[in-house]
Amino acid sequence: MSGSDALVLRDVRRSFGRTVALDGASCTVRRGTIHALLGENGAGKTTLMRIAFGLLAPDAGELWVNGVRTTLRSSRDGIALGMGMVHQHFMLVPAMTVAENVALGGRGRFDRDATTKRIAAIAKDSGLVLEPESRVADLPVGAQQRLEIIKALAHDARLLILDEPTAVLSPSEGADLLRWSRRFAAGGGTIVLITHKLRDALEFADDITVLRRGRTVLAGSRGGVTETQVIAALVGEAGPALHASRPSPMIPTDAEPVLHLDGVDYVDARGVTRLRDVTLDVRAGEVVGVIGVEGAGQHELLRILAGRLEPTRGRATRPARVGFIPEDRLHDALIPELTLTENLALARAGAAHGRLPWEAMRHATTGILRDLDVRADGPESPARALSGGNQQKFVVGRERHLAGSALVAENPTRGLDLRASARVLDEIARAGGSPPPAVVMYSSDLDEVLAVATRVVACFNGSVREVTPASDPEDLTPYARALLGAP
Repeated sequence: MSGSDALVLRDVRRSFGRTVALDGASCTVRRGTIHALLGENGAGKTTLMRIAFGLLAPDAGELWVNGVRTTLRSSRDGIALGMGMVHQHFMLVPAMTVAENVALGGRGRFDRDATTKRIAAIAKDSGLVLEPESRVADLPVGAQQRLEIIKALAHDARLLILDEPTAVLSPSEGADLLRWSRRFAAGGGTIVLITHKLRDALEFADDITVLRRGRTVLAGSRGGVTETQVIAALVGEAGPALHASRPSPMIPTDAEPVLHLDGVDYVDARGVTRLRDVTLDVRAGEVVGVIGVEGAGQHELLRILAGRLEPTRGRATRPARVGFIPEDRLHDALIPELTLTENLALARAGAAHGRLPWEAMRHATTGILRDLDVRADGPESPARALSGGNQQKFVVGRERHLAGSALVAENPTRGLDLRASARVLDEIARAGGSPPPAVVMYSSDLDEVLAVATRVVACFNGSVREVTPASDPEDLTPYARALLGAP
C-alpha cells in the first residue's frame, strides 16, 4: 500500500447466482493519474468499479480508499469519500432541468440560486459549461455526459470513474472529454477510464489494468506494456484480428435497389431540418458505410431506411421487414425484464398472427447465443442479467436473424470488446442469404466503416453524398473532407 494510491481493490470476488463476475480481481489506481480498465464483455470491469463506488457489495476482497481500508454500504459512502461515477447509461431525469439534476442527492430544500452558482463555479474551473435552466430531455448526448460529470464535481469528487465515456460521443467530443480528463488529473484529480477503445487507453492513460473472465491478467504503467501485450491480455494469444476484411462483392449495376430514397427531407419535432433532398440506392449484397459528425443527419437517415421514421417530403422504398440494430439497446431494442426468447418474439410481434411458436423461438434464441458468443445462462435468461456488451451481441444476432433482405446498423459495436467487435463486423461484412441482404452501417469509428463497406456515403448538415476513395487505400483525406463538407 502506497500513500500515493487513491484506490486499491485486492482479490475481489462477486457472483450473481451461478454467474461469477469477479474471481479475485485486483486494481491499484495512483492519485493524479488516468487509469484505463480494459477487458472483454463480461470481464467484470463495471462490476469491479461499482464495488469501488459502493453500488455493490463484494462477496470477498479488500477495498482501500486514500490509504484507508474501507467498507462501503452505499454510493453515498463513496460520494462522501470524494468519488463520483459516470455510468455508461446516464442516470438523469429527462423532465428536470440541469440545475435540478445537479441538486438531486443533496440534503434539505432545493436552492436554485445556490445550485446555479455552483454550476457556474464548476464551469469556470473545468470548462464544462451548461445552461442551468435547460431541460435534460432537450440536451444532446454530449451535453448530457457533461452534466453527469458536473453532478459528480458538484459533490466535490476527486476520483471519477468514467464507464465507456466516449461510446456515445462523436470523435471530436470524445477527444475533448479525454483532454479534459488529462487536465483534471494534472490538477490532482484521478480518473478510472473503463473503455473498449484501445487507442484511447494507449494514448491517454498513465496505467493500464486488463481483466479477463473476472481476473486481473495484466497491470502496469503505460510505458511498461506494449500494444501487443495489451491485445494478448484482452483476447488471449489466439484472439482475432480487430477488423473484418473489406469485401469485394460482384453487384450487378442494373439490379433493383432493395432500399431507395428519392428526394427525402426530414424535419424533426422541433422544426429542425435534419435531412435535405437525399437520394440513395442500396442493392442486395452491398454494405453501404455511413460517416458523419454528431448531428449531421446520419441517425435520421438510418431510421428512415429502417422504417422507424417517415420522410417529411420525398419517397422511401424499403422491404416490409428491415433488421435494425439501434445505438441505444436499452431504450430501442430490449425490454430488460423479459427473457431473451421473449425479446426475440417481441421483435416479430408486429407481423405475427395466431399463436407464437415458442419452441422454435427458444431454438432460434439458442442459436443466436451460440453464433454470437453471447454469455448467458440460456434462452430463458432475462435480458437484464447480461452485461451491456452481451446484450448488444444478442441484439445484433437477433436483427441479423430477422433481417430478411435489408439490415441497418447504427454503431453496432458500441460497448463491445475487440473480439466481439471483430465478430460483429464479420457478420455484417459477410451477411449471408440468397440473395444477400442490402446492408447500411453507421459507425463513429471510421476504421470500422472502412473495414466492411463496399462504398461509403457521408452526411454533412443534412446532405448525403458518396465519397470517392483515394487511389492509396491508406489515404483517408477524402473521408475527412467529406465529414467537413469540403468538396
